[in-house]
Amino acid sequence: MTNRREFIVRSMAAGVAVAARSSLGAEPVVETDVTIKTEDGTCDACFTHPSSGSHAGVLIWPDALGLRPTMRAMARRLAAERFSVLVPNPFYRLSKAPQFETAANLDFGDESVMTKLRPLMASVTAAGHAEKDAHAYVAFLDAQREVDRTRKIGTQGYCMGGALVVRTAAAEPGRVGAGASFHGGGLVTDKPDSPHLLAPRINGRMYFAIASNDDERQPEAKTLLKDSFAKAGVPTEIEVYPARHGWCVADMPIEKGAPIYDPTQAERAWGKLLTLYKAALG
Repeated sequence: MTNRREFIVRSMAAGVAVAARSSLGAEPVVETDVTIKTEDGTCDACFTHPSSGSHAGVLIWPDALGLRPTMRAMARRLAAERFSVLVPNPFYRLSKAPQFETAANLDFGDESVMTKLRPLMASVTAAGHAEKDAHAYVAFLDAQREVDRTRKIGTQGYCMGGALVVRTAAAEPGRVGAGASFHGGGLVTDKPDSPHLLAPRINGRMYFAIASNDDERQPEAKTLLKDSFAKAGVPTEIEVYPARHGWCVADMPIEKGAPIYDPTQAERAWGKLLTLYKAALG
């Protein structure tokens, strides 16, 4: 572990005041910059945990904008709920984080933005990459004294990270006790390696929170997800939220005159996440 930087975090980052509510008055948390050896190189990451004790580990897969302040804030909030949280730079094969400081000033309809995003995303979604990374990240968590190895690990992901949650749960069935996808992309495809087909390899509980506009574009996805996980006997809950793709991430831009981030629905999703973890992680 190198580039270690520890500090006590007592409040959330600017711009996510709603997210700070549950951590007010909670035990301070420690945020540390770490590096993790993987099969393909060295991943820079953020490890955040309560200032004392050992707790269930959680792996957060960021969206396509990667490890940045809003993802660190999310990790701090979760650590304040007494979890030990790892947020990796999913694009470490190409560059160190942050690739973007915020999504707030981006126009996803701008081809120049997509030109930057595509190779970043491809670096982690390439065949086998997420699985190799998952093994390394779980091993890292299990090696930390702040992680209670008698408890299962949780994993959550946003947008691009939703499919990576499923791949992680399938790659580490003995350790992952719960997975949650929020406005996940690419969960159901027509390819033989579609994430929804991995259900038989998963032992944990799963939660899929789907954006209303994603459901409109692919209405059959929720049914295919439900059927696949039910057939595999995996306890799964699937909900369509009255919110747009990206609604859980506080630094999303205003699009078509309206904010993507929806604090009311984001809080609802956060509550579902905590309920899942507290039930499934021991």
